[in-house]
Formats: sequence, C-alpha cells, structure tokens
Amino acid sequence: MVWEIFDLLKPRSALLASVCLLPALLVPSPYDAASAQTAPHHREAAGNRVVPSGGTIAAINVIGNRRIEADTITSYMVVQVGGPFDPQAINESVKTLYATGLFSSVSIHRDGNDLDVAVVENPTVNQIFFSGNKVLVDKDAQAAIGLKSRAVFTPAAAEADRRALLDAYAKKGYYSATVTPNIIRLPDNRVNVVFQCTEGPQSLIGRITFIGNNHFSQSRLREVVSSRQSAWYRFLSTSDQYDSERVEYDEYLLHQFYMHNGYADFNVISANAELSPDRKSFYLTFDISEGPRYRVGSLKIVSGIRGLSVKQLGGLVPLGKGDWFDGDALQEGVTALNNRALNLGFSFAQVNPMVHANPATKKIDITLNVVDGPHVYIQRIDITGNTRTEDKVIRRELTFAEGDAYNQAKADRSTTNIKNLGYFKTEKITTAQGSTPQQVVVDTAVTEQATGQFSLGGGYSTDLGALVNAGLSQNNFLGTGVDASINALLAQRGSQINLGVTDPYFLDRNLIAGFDLFRSETDSFTAAAEALSYQESDIGGDVRLGYRFNSHVRQNFTYTLSERDLFGVPTGSSVYIVDEEGVSSLSQISQTLTFDYLDNDLAPTSGLNIDLTTDFAGLGGSARYVRLSPDISYYVPLEHVFGNKAWVLRFNATGGYLLPTFGYTDRIEDRFFLGGDNLRGFADGGVGPTDVATGDEIGGKIMWTQSTQLNFPLPVSPDLGVSGFAFVDVGSLYGVKALPGFPVDDSSAPRVGAGIGVSWNTPFGLINLSLAQPVVKQRGDQIQQFRVSFGSRF
Repeated sequence: MVWEIFDLLKPRSALLASVCLLPALLVPSPYDAASAQTAPHHREAAGNRVVPSGGTIAAINVIGNRRIEADTITSYMVVQVGGPFDPQAINESVKTLYATGLFSSVSIHRDGNDLDVAVVENPTVNQIFFSGNKVLVDKDAQAAIGLKSRAVFTPAAAEADRRALLDAYAKKGYYSATVTPNIIRLPDNRVNVVFQCTEGPQSLIGRITFIGNNHFSQSRLREVVSSRQSAWYRFLSTSDQYDSERVEYDEYLLHQFYMHNGYADFNVISANAELSPDRKSFYLTFDISEGPRYRVGSLKIVSGIRGLSVKQLGGLVPLGKGDWFDGDALQEGVTALNNRALNLGFSFAQVNPMVHANPATKKIDITLNVVDGPHVYIQRIDITGNTRTEDKVIRRELTFAEGDAYNQAKADRSTTNIKNLGYFKTEKITTAQGSTPQQVVVDTAVTEQATGQFSLGGGYSTDLGALVNAGLSQNNFLGTGVDASINALLAQRGSQINLGVTDPYFLDRNLIAGFDLFRSETDSFTAAAEALSYQESDIGGDVRLGYRFNSHVRQNFTYTLSERDLFGVPTGSSVYIVDEEGVSSLSQISQTLTFDYLDNDLAPTSGLNIDLTTDFAGLGGSARYVRLSPDISYYVPLEHVFGNKAWVLRFNATGGYLLPTFGYTDRIEDRFFLGGDNLRGFADGGVGPTDVATGDEIGGKIMWTQSTQLNFPLPVSPDLGVSGFAFVDVGSLYGVKALPGFPVDDSSAPRVGAGIGVSWNTPFGLINLSLAQPVVKQRGDQIQQFRVSFGSRF
C-alpha cells in the first residue's frame, strides 16, 4: 500500500517530501563511473557459465522476462535453435544481450538439448525529478539528459546524464557543482530517478594574465579581450564566466588588435585556463609573442585585368609609405578595391594581397594584385534555417541573384546585410559545386533568435523631471521583417505614447513605409509664474514613405495630421502666449534627404551625416508655413593620436528657418526654441526672443547652432559604460515680429556655452550629466549650468 500511495504522488514537492519521509526507499545510486564501466565485464563472467559442447540446440527457453517478449530476446542472440552448442557463440550471445541495455543480469546454461536463458530486466523509468537545482531550471536540465519517462534505466545512462548535467552547469560557470543520481524502486520493476544537485558558488574568472607583452600593459590587453575578471558591477553580465568558445574569440581579438597596431608577426602561443583548488575561480593566461612593429615600406596596386587601369583604383587604400602597418586599413582597402572593380563592371574581379615583412628593417612591402577570378555563375540560392523568417526577407538582403556572376566580395557584403537585420544568432553563406564546373549553388544558412523586446526604465531629466518609460517592440513581426512597437513615457512634466509600424520593403520594393499614432502632453514654465506652467498637447498620426537611392543616400516623405492644444496659461503670462491659447490643427507634408557616410549608425566614430528637412504646412489645417531644418554632423577619429577608439571629435551644425505663408501668423508651436540639449549652459528654451514685460520666452523663426565636442575615455573599466566629453556650443535664435505696444527683446547675437560632462550607458538607458558655463550671453537669457538627460532605447 505504501508503494501505491508513493507512486501516485505526482507533484514534485510532494514527491520530494515523501523521499525525505521514506529514506529506506530512497536508494543512493551505486552507479559511479567506475562501476558503470566495469559492471558489464563482471556480468559477462557470471552469465557465461561453462556450457558443454556437442549436440544440436533443440530449444531455447527464456526465463525471468516480464516486459520483453522471448522471441525478441532470442533475436539478439548469436546461437539459434538448430545450431550447435558452441561455447564461443554462447559467450557472444551473453555480450549482445548485455549490449542491448535491457538487462541487469544474463546467464545461459544447458539443460539436456535445451538452452536456458535467465535474464533480469533493467527497470523502466517512471518519472524523473531534479532536486536542489536553481540556476539550472527543470526545463533545461530535462533537455540535457538522455533518460526519459518509460525509457530503460541503466547505470551507464545515469552516469552519462550526471556528466551531461555537470556540463550544463559548467556552461553557466558552476564548475563546483555536484550531481548525484538516486533511484526510488517502484512495483512492476519501475523506478523514479532523482538527480540531487548541489550547485555551489559560481566559478568566475578571478584573474586574466598575459605573458610576453612588452608593448602593451596588462590592463590595456584586458580591455581588448571579451573575457573579464570578476567584479561587483558585472552582476548583469556573463563576461566574467569562463567559456572556452569565448577564449577562442579572445585570441582572435588579440590578433586583430596587434595587427591593427602594426605587429604583423603577432601570435598567441597558448591560452590556458586553470581552475583554482577550491574550484571557485579560474585563472586565465595568454602566452603571446608580439614581434616587431612594422611600417609600410611600399604599397603597390597591380591590375591584371584588361581595361581596368591602376589609375581607376587609386586613392582607395588608407595606407601609404611610412605609415604604421594597419591590418584593418589593409582589409578596408581590399574591400574598397573590390567594390570599385565591381562598380566598373568587372564582375569576376578579386584582390589578392601579398605582404612581405622584413624583420631586420621592420618594414612591410604590400602588393595588391587585382586579377580576373574564376568565371563562375550562381545556379541556385538556397535559404536554410529560417524557421520563422520568410525567405524573401533574407533574399532581399543578398547583393546577387540566380544567374549572376559569383563574387566573394558580394557574398561578404550580403552576410553583413543579413547580420545587420538583427534577426539571427548566426548567418553564413557557403557555396557548393553546381551541375557544371562553371556553376555554384549558394547556401545561406541562418539560425533564428528572438526579435521581440520589452523594456522598462526610469530616471530623471532636467526637461521632464522624474520619469518612467516602457516599451514593447517586435523587429520581425510574424517573420515578415516588419518593425512594430509601442512606447510610453510618464514624467513629472509630460507624458507621451507612440504606436509605430514600419515595413522596410513595402510591396517588396525599395520603399520604406510606415505609420505612427501618437499623443503627447508637456508642461512649459513661464517667467511670470515659475511655480506654474501652461500645457501643450499634441494628438494625431502620420504616414511615412521612403526610398533608398543607394547605401548612403535616402529620402523620406511624411504626412502628419494632428490637433494641437495650448491650455492652462497662468495669469500674468505674456500676451504672446495668452493670445495663442486654444486649439489649432496641423496638416503637414515633410521631406528629409539624408546623406549617411557614418561608420556606425549607433556609435559613430568617423564619417559625415547630413539631414535636410523641409516642412510644408497648409494642405488643410489652420497652420500654413514652410520650415527648413538642416542638420550636419562630422566625426573625426583620434585613435591614431591617442591609441584608443574612444577618442572622437564631433562637429555638429544645425539651422532653422520658418516662413509663414498665405497671410498666416506663426504660433508658438510652430517656432524654434534654443537652450538645453542644443545649447548647453542655458535653460530649455532659455535663449531667444522674450517678452520685455514678462520675460517669457516665445520662440523664434531663425535659428542656428554649432557644437564641437570631444569624447574621451575615463580611467575606469570600459565595462562600466562610462565616458567623458568636453564641449563648446554656439547658437542664436531670433526673428519674431513684435505686437504694437508689446516690445520684444530679439537679439541675433550669438551665445556661447562651454563645459564638460559624463555619459553612462546603462542597461536601462543612456544618462548624460553635464556642467556648463555660459561664456557669452545676452540680457534675458535663462541660465542652467547643471543638466541631466535620460534617454531610453526601445
């Protein structure tokens, strides 16, 4: 009766409680590695009793089988009815029966002309449970083991699963974990299997050491590798967990770093990871050979293709004689040469670099041979691994199609395009022989990953006060490549919600289409009533359509329809604000022409970006104007000066011009405001035309700004995501027509602010702290020296 009750206890907690109450029934597994390996040999010796030879087997009698049919058992045996009594064949039969894993005991003996086979069946698994596991959840533990419900239990299987669970713990950094398999015997030769887990502390990387580094310090090389020493602030990261695959990647990063700095002979001799005696930490050691640092002795481009001259390929390699050798620059040059040849119509062109290093002179001679590669065409393109994403989403990122000439540079560019989608864990393009030697089959293999994201953050902004934001996005909606998101922000001085959908290839063409629905409300303080404010609300939507001319130039058109409301104006505010209280409507068409030559859209370090925006309001609605808003940014990398990519000089210039049309009188919602993020050292909207009577800022129709900012690293670990910046901002805002009897202080004189700041890139958003001093200001300008900006990435 005890067995029946115990067998019916299905919930894990109840089962484990019963295990504790019935210790006599819980049998610790005696199947350690040694017994699992030696047991079959002992069984063979016990089962293979001396069987007299001679005569013919008349019958085979199976004894002890309860679950397995006798015919099934005899089918595994070497000896059969009608065969001779051969001791060697009988011994082989014992081995084959053990090899099935179905039996814990096998013995064969002769009874006259019959052969008796006595077996003891291995039990079957009823249920599998895990105890003491927290880091390795049940779902992951179950996936790691081979034993399943209703499978045959064997000591070897239990040992294999124990090792599999230890490997799963090791991948999570728990190298001191122990796993003990226990069995609970049940009626009908069944068992419950309980894996008792003791996880112990996580084994993190305690120390990373480099041997043979003469030109770079230990701390500098620790910044290069992706593995990190354990530190309290890495609780949200896994980089301080030992991972053999990550160490291999670290070797690649070291090689790339040294090649970038001119050490062409660099080599990683070994990378060893040693587990401490207490198994709580790893000691990671890289033994490296740096070799000499090389300068470029000569650089030649040789064209072996008729019709393609060296002159056509000039100026593309960012290296020259006397420069320090740079592997990244060389690769950039090879790519540029490939692209130039392809653009000139040489579909099979390929660049073969030849590098000759002379350790005695410490110079490298480089020859870039542009040759006509094999004339191979693409017969077929296969897409594999995309279990969720539609084929067309991947195909449109390929720079070639069936029937095109195959070129490795195009294949590399296609791989980059697919990677930039962010839909896949891995992506790889390979080729196989086609139906003829001049044809190849291109296989594009991808591995899907989750593309949905939920974000929740909070913080403080000088503009809005304390704030909370949340967002839900899906970058690959239903596998179609459509980007859908909903974002909301709630702050002390404003709120905002936005629903957006974007199709990057509308109608499967080179069109970017989408729409947004939005509602926002903000508070604006007046000089007359600093404790009070007036509110502005904006509710509406827009429709967007864009076109890519090439990889650098695109144009977007947007139609916006919204209702704007200015309300809650406190008593004593400027007449320029009071008169505009109420509802207005906006029907606006905008276009933005973008020239994007940045090296990275998220964190640029070099290149140019130009946005030219024009707004036309007046197709319906009450607002009628033309508004121009150019924005230019230029980034200059200073790595060659300071030896660190974090040193970047940024120049930014913006402008604004508002022209009312058809007799329209511009409103405060239409104008530009200056101060805050676009002119640090001054309050939000604190620069520009002001009402002389009240001191309220009322915005302007003409604006320009120029900002010069130097970004630099701070003497802290890069893993903290903290960097510094210094800046000088210059700008001016003016151009408001004064009402009779209400003078306006409208100066076009430039204002200047300068200061320093710190950026902290947290998992919850980007926080900027800046301290600025107004260097040049005018009467009526509002000052704000300390500023906090909080930005969240959805």
